[in-house]
Amino acid sequence: MAKAKNLYLCQECGYEAQRWMGRCPDCGEWNTFVEEVRVKKSTGVQLSSLSQKPMLLEHIQITQESRISTGMPELDRVLGGGIVQGSLVLVGGDPGIGKSTLLLQICQKIGEKKHKVLYVSGEESMHQIKMRAQRLQVNTSELLLFTETNIDIIEKMIQEVKPQVVIIDSIQTVFRQDVSSAPGSVSQVREATSALMRLAKGLNISILIVGHVTKEGAIAGPRVLEHMVDTVLYFEGERHVSFRVLRAVKNRFGSTNEIGVFEMRGQGLQEVPNPSELMLAGRPIGEPGSIVTCSMEGTRPMLIEIQALVSPTTFGMPRRTATGIDYNRVVLLMAVLEKKLGMQLANYDSYVNLAGGLKIAEPALDLGIIAAIASSYRNQAINPYLVVFGEVGLTGEIRGVHMAEKRVIEAEKMGFKQCILPKANEKVLTSSSKLQLYGVNTVSDVLEILKN
Repeated sequence: MAKAKNLYLCQECGYEAQRWMGRCPDCGEWNTFVEEVRVKKSTGVQLSSLSQKPMLLEHIQITQESRISTGMPELDRVLGGGIVQGSLVLVGGDPGIGKSTLLLQICQKIGEKKHKVLYVSGEESMHQIKMRAQRLQVNTSELLLFTETNIDIIEKMIQEVKPQVVIIDSIQTVFRQDVSSAPGSVSQVREATSALMRLAKGLNISILIVGHVTKEGAIAGPRVLEHMVDTVLYFEGERHVSFRVLRAVKNRFGSTNEIGVFEMRGQGLQEVPNPSELMLAGRPIGEPGSIVTCSMEGTRPMLIEIQALVSPTTFGMPRRTATGIDYNRVVLLMAVLEKKLGMQLANYDSYVNLAGGLKIAEPALDLGIIAAIASSYRNQAINPYLVVFGEVGLTGEIRGVHMAEKRVIEAEKMGFKQCILPKANEKVLTSSSKLQLYGVNTVSDVLEILKN
């Protein structure tokens, strides 16, 4: 006989308690405990035989994993070369960011290579998906649509159809009948993901699942969801900005440093092979407070414009605002300018913006922030063909950054003529560059060059 037991589970982290509590002792969130009934079966586990035996490490043969190309080089870059067969991939992002659009476009690309795809939707009807497919020009004959939320029925359908790729949209709508809690709860998400993981490994098929995010930007549901899957992809970007960035935060079959850049258009998501050109489009020329810096996203250099506006404050306490950049980092760099260069920024409002809607926290942007704030404060425009990068310390020193050579090559390719970089990086550059390089040790050296 099965025994029922009442438990209280935190819907944010999955913490279990015997009684209701106002605040979760694990994640610290308030009013997240929900009562759930867990059925514990009394059947014993029989270990009659073992399918595998322990092996010595030196006897294990390494085989190259089989991958399915998505037909999108930007997405393949993030995945490490394509979708690994038998893997479970989680795609998260804000509502309306383009998760379903991206996955439906993947269906077209994979279907063109004669791979059967099963698209399971628990949020939209077949007619709604068909309307979106027409807009995105998805017309492959290898795509099968299925609207269902019961994981048992989905499992039987997958075993019957035997597709190479399965897409679940979304995991928060899927439920199991023998679990009493509502869809989207900790127990339901955990059980549904476990069933999909068994299917992926047992049938050697690739499964992509869509995960909703909370208001803090994390995947909704228990944290164990991200631990169970093989790859976690986050779709980032503002809804009112056309740029989208696909970033891997976990990848068992590749690097987590690569990103893919897309642009949202009327016909769907379009790949951006040269993000630097797109990010610098419309850049003001000859305006104070604007400068170009270079950031590294994985192995890809990206030129980005940093804008700063410094104006006298009308209140007793000046206002500080940072968009796309760490706010605390901006305040720290302003303190360096006040201490080392004597700029009286305490009487000025300061606004710093990373153009393009991106969010980057790389320390190599420090020198660009310093230069943009100083340019706006002095009301002196910076040479539009100058690019800067480097990390700034609390004592005003300029520290070296990684992959400086790739940054210089990218700036040269985009038509820039001068580059300010850390002295430590200038000494170790191996290739000759047509750029006029300025190696600097302190922030005072930087501002002396900007004056000329």
